[in-house]
Amino acid sequence: MDKERHIMKRIVVPMLLIFAVVLSACTSTSATPSASLTPRPSSSSTTPTSLTHIRVPMGYVANVQYAPFYVAVDKGYFAQEGIEIEFDYRVETDGMKLVGAGELPFAVVSGEQVPLARAQGLPVVYVFEWWQKFPVAIVSLADKNIKTPQDLVGKSVGIPGFFGASYTGWRGLLYKAGLKESDIKVLGIGFTQVSALKQKQVDAVVGYVNNEPIQLRAAGYDVNVIAVSDYISMVANGIVTNEQTIKDKPELVRGFVRALLRGLQDTIADPDTAFKISTKYVEGLGADPKSDAIQRQVLTESIKLWTADKPGRTDAAAWDTTQEVLINMGLLKDKLDSSTLFTNQFIDEVNP
Repeated sequence: MDKERHIMKRIVVPMLLIFAVVLSACTSTSATPSASLTPRPSSSSTTPTSLTHIRVPMGYVANVQYAPFYVAVDKGYFAQEGIEIEFDYRVETDGMKLVGAGELPFAVVSGEQVPLARAQGLPVVYVFEWWQKFPVAIVSLADKNIKTPQDLVGKSVGIPGFFGASYTGWRGLLYKAGLKESDIKVLGIGFTQVSALKQKQVDAVVGYVNNEPIQLRAAGYDVNVIAVSDYISMVANGIVTNEQTIKDKPELVRGFVRALLRGLQDTIADPDTAFKISTKYVEGLGADPKSDAIQRQVLTESIKLWTADKPGRTDAAAWDTTQEVLINMGLLKDKLDSSTLFTNQFIDEVNP
């Protein structure tokens, strides 16, 4: 999920990833050394002869959590929509700003970024909720007996930093539980959550449901996990576009959404095939049985966060709650009209 997590190459994303995409009319651009050009899918009788090339900065290194994208490309779903995808794993590209400026058509972003961008005058619109549950969690070793937010009072909690999706999730949990950060000893520990727990430097850490618990259990530790999504509903990672693209190129938005939805549905329905396809896009994946066992569990836990009755659809109430958390954090002054932040138009059109 997000830009913060690219600072160190951890086992998984979060997703929460996160930015940028470049659209070049109907011509293809060359990949730069730091970008990864997606292999072309197999030819299809329904594939247009001319494809619109879109470079999609992912906000993190290639990872099995991008399986829905890999599946959609590999099976030709994007190509069938007239779209050629190039994955760009560079974190320094600020996709939100470029989409807001109309220079890019899409970006992968974490939901809390959208109201912050709109408050700055950027006309971005969220069109596809990929992660249906906010993946941030509070993780602790079982012997600490930390099972609820109230159990954190007086304890030490390590956090990667006071920024990004992990911090927003942390503050959202405190907000819902009626706690203040001053009730807890919060320490910035960088992306060292697993080692910090192993070495008993802190009582608990802020991490991701599909990351630290898996690593710790694989190492033989019993853990307790407080999932933020069990207490509060906030908008997580998804796809953002801009008002101009929606107005001028609705067929492009519709095609992107439809292709990604098909990739997501296939991944959820057949994780084994999705994992196998991901080995074509993620260096080292499929090469080490021990590592692969962890990555398969990462995919399994991620799928639980993606699954919904109508994948891709987003909820107005979750946007209101997300804004309340941002206001409580002092990052947003006033609540915006949630209807300006997102639209379900395209997901409802492709999946009525």
